[in-house]
Amino acid sequence: MTVVRKQIVVEAPLEHAFTVFTARFGDFKPAEHNPLRTTIAKTVFEPRAGGHIYDRGVDGSECRWARVLAFEPPNRVLFSWDLNPRWQLETDPGNASEVEVRFIAETPHRTRVELEHRHIDRHGPGWQAIADGVGGAEGWPLYLTRFATLLSDLYG
Repeated sequence: MTVVRKQIVVEAPLEHAFTVFTARFGDFKPAEHNPLRTTIAKTVFEPRAGGHIYDRGVDGSECRWARVLAFEPPNRVLFSWDLNPRWQLETDPGNASEVEVRFIAETPHRTRVELEHRHIDRHGPGWQAIADGVGGAEGWPLYLTRFATLLSDLYG
């Protein structure tokens, strides 16, 4: 499967859902999802096309593991997935997949979040490991569940 699709409905207004997803990405990203050789001090999501998503270690090291390709508040964000099948940094943008996250208002206080991780086969041999990882219980479903919990804690 070269595309992984997941969605969740959260009890938060559209603008809040988008802002929390991007501004507080590191608050729901599992700490064990760490491409660094040290503990993550902070995960940063730069809120603009041309920005990056990166982890900064407690020792000051950084891993820029995604490029922000589109930033369209409060409806859509698109970023690359610059990790290879060994979960190490991929330096060739042609070998990266894409993650699109759409935010759709269902009511003034409820938002559907649709996530599509696509072009996973661009990672080359072993790409199935990425599809299995991001599509499995410890991948995007975990991120979305933790995101919903964070929103509930903030706005519930």
